[in-house]
Amino acid sequence: MKFSSLLLPALLAATAVTTTSCASGSTLQQFETAPRQLVLEDYFKGETTAYGVFEDRFGKVRRQFKVNITGEVKGNRLTLTEKFEYDDGERDTRVWEIDILGNGQYRGTAGDVPVPAVGQVSGNAFNWRYKVDLKVGDSVWNVGFDDWMFLMQDDVLINRAYVTRYGIEIAQVTIAFNKK
Repeated sequence: MKFSSLLLPALLAATAVTTTSCASGSTLQQFETAPRQLVLEDYFKGETTAYGVFEDRFGKVRRQFKVNITGEVKGNRLTLTEKFEYDDGERDTRVWEIDILGNGQYRGTAGDVPVPAVGQVSGNAFNWRYKVDLKVGDSVWNVGFDDWMFLMQDDVLINRAYVTRYGIEIAQVTIAFNKK
């Protein structure tokens, strides 16, 4: 029996466990009656600042960053220009083109997002899933993001993202957005 045929079932089992454990088992339906209602295009229109940390799978903080975001709404499209400033001095920009589909549903693309992202809002929560071509050293890894955003009091938006590669969680990102 080949090693690969032994490894495949174990990898599939690990993928199933990791996928179902993301976001602590949260479902969008549990936020339907939240006291605050998140409307992405309203929240991100104008200027927003965010601060975040990128932790590896062992909980070690690997990067810290600030993001200045400019949001523009034209018709049924929200454009977000994100300017990242990492603590190590690196700078980066990502531009999201997000289609507002109605009924709390969204679809978006960005330069490093090879397949359109899909997301949905329910109450004060937004779940957004997509793949990113992430630069890691001299390589580029295609990783999955399972983002959960929660609108809190005082227009603070908390984002917890679970990052996977080959179905296995490799990192988590925590971001706090603050409206200007």
